[in-house]
Amino acid sequence: MASPVRWNLKVSRDTDLSLRTYLGSRGMKKGDLSKFVEEAVRWRIFDQTVQKVKQGFAQIDAVEGQAMIDQAVAEVRRERRKSA
Repeated sequence: MASPVRWNLKVSRDTDLSLRTYLGSRGMKKGDLSKFVEEAVRWRIFDQTVQKVKQGFAQIDAVEGQAMIDQAVAEVRRERRKSA
């Protein structure tokens, strides 16, 4: 972690107890709470991004979608070959 910042969070007692029990059952210590929260936030952002992308492509036919992917991959490969 390059430059950590402090967060002040409020969660329910049930959430706090559940999380601390979970971390404790896996041998994690108090300092691991920050690591757990950071990982959870990253995964949540990733998941929401994936869901938004899926919604955006929901109307596209599978064959058309695969053609778009193939075209994009081919373009990236061409650009990489040029710069290499």
